[in-house]
Amino acid sequence: MYHIVWSFEVKPENVEAFERAYGPEGDWARLFRRVPGYQSTALLRDVDAPGRYLTIDRWRTREDFWRFRDAFRAEYVALDAKCERLVAREQLIGDFESKEC
Repeated sequence: MYHIVWSFEVKPENVEAFERAYGPEGDWARLFRRVPGYQSTALLRDVDAPGRYLTIDRWRTREDFWRFRDAFRAEYVALDAKCERLVAREQLIGDFESKEC
């Protein structure tokens, strides 16, 4: 399993819109679901730091994610631009693989 982890600092007035866009049923997950290989999205809210979130997007393989990026490049860029206004800061934490038993 391939995981992509992002950290976000969300502007207080945009928390609801951010959660709708980045949650497991949000805009990003709907876009990802258009291709095989996408597994799920988790949205984690920091309990001690209001407005701080992590997202974890799970894909079957790294190749599945990059095939998606190639096939849906325009849609990805457009959604990223739309959602950019919701956050004060965004950082890629990393790409991770897990070995499933």
